[in-house]
Amino acid sequence: MAQQNTETEAEPWIDIVKLKVAALRFGSVQIIVHEGRVTQVESTEKTRLTGELLVTPQARKA
Repeated sequence: MAQQNTETEAEPWIDIVKLKVAALRFGSVQIIVHEGRVTQVESTEKTRLTGELLVTPQARKA
């Protein structure tokens, strides 16, 4: 499949995807396509709980 656009003619949604990816530490970016065109870009951010954050308040008192 040949590339139709050069980097200088890049679609505006590509910049949106780049911004969303750069803003994430953990998560996903989903591109929604309708009839061959990007119509929506969604991002979901995950918050990772590790170490002491996983201990319940009751367990800390013991």
